Amino acid sequence: MRNFDYYNPVKILFGKGKIAEIAKWIPKGMKVMMTYGGGSIKKNGVYDQVMDALKGFDIVEFGGIEPNPKYETLMRAVELAKQENVGFLLAVGGGSVIDGTKFIAAATCFEGNEPWDIVAKGARVNAALPLGTVLTLPATGSEMNSGGVITRQSTLEKLAFNSRHVFPKFSVLDPVVTYSLPMRQVANGVVDTFVHVMEQYYTFPEQSEIQDRFSESILKTLIELGPKLIHAEQPNYDDRANFMWAATMGLNGLIACGVTQDWSTHHIGHELTAFNGLDHGITLAIVLPGVMNATKLKRREKLLQYASRVWNIDTLQPDAADQAIARTEQFFNELGVKTRLSDYGVGIDTIDRIEKRFRERGDFALGGIDDVNIDNVRSILTSRL
Repeated sequence: MRNFDYYNPVKILFGKGKIAEIAKWIPKGMKVMMTYGGGSIKKNGVYDQVMDALKGFDIVEFGGIEPNPKYETLMRAVELAKQENVGFLLAVGGGSVIDGTKFIAAATCFEGNEPWDIVAKGARVNAALPLGTVLTLPATGSEMNSGGVITRQSTLEKLAFNSRHVFPKFSVLDPVVTYSLPMRQVANGVVDTFVHVMEQYYTFPEQSEIQDRFSESILKTLIELGPKLIHAEQPNYDDRANFMWAATMGLNGLIACGVTQDWSTHHIGHELTAFNGLDHGITLAIVLPGVMNATKLKRREKLLQYASRVWNIDTLQPDAADQAIARTEQFFNELGVKTRLSDYGVGIDTIDRIEKRFRERGDFALGGIDDVNIDNVRSILTSRL
């Protein structure tokens, strides 16, 4: 196991009715800016719950944060936060709203001339507005980590940033608020969580048994829960609760401790979203099997561990590694997520653009390990046509 530092200050308020408690964790007298997406929270009752909980606070609203939150939209929120002298941000939504709100928090206090440098150049974030979250879509784990992913429409870029200053002060996880989600979003959330775990797990054995067993338990939980969530006639509280907690635990930093990580599937998937507008979860379902095939020789030992512990495949079979990859793709398909570029009308022209962008950036090891790089990204994506 490698050396590591682990820090996570996020207070989790988990369970039915927990939205009512948020006022306890926001300093009195703060002007609060509530951020949200397309307005579904006004249809499913979450908006009313939040407003009831915030009685007595001065509230500024900023809606319209997109899936794959756009820099251009977020900068309007930054201007509003400055104009209104906002002291606290409350993100009510899924990972995109939370990611976008983290950027708003950092950009509002940014001392440089161009806030886009936070994501494009890794400009240092020295301060940020405090924020809390009310999670409505389990997927990204953003409610319990310090990262975010932002899209810039004008340049068709989708890039990540990270700062300890944007850890939420608290996050509310009420499984009931997920009941109204479309099944497409639930399926994407399961895929996103699954791939988050894989990118912290599917590398090399490093004698990190706690992290490995924890990762494997999350993967097995998702495999069991995924079809139940998709095919249930009515939402089941315990299934939704376990899914919500799996998504949070999948990317709160715990399973990343002391292990090698590889974020190439996300790195490549972000470009498919930037150029073609595909759902984030869909891009991951497309790319991961290609990455697994491209790395199966170098990472064979860990792939066989995954085959055995997660899929119960007899690793004495000569095709055990291939079976594990096939089972992974089959699982995504069973959730209703198609896993080929051609399923979405994406062809060679997009692959050309992605390869060109990576070469222009000089990105070699796309996810941190050199067995996925700019020299084989074309073959990986071509294999997914």
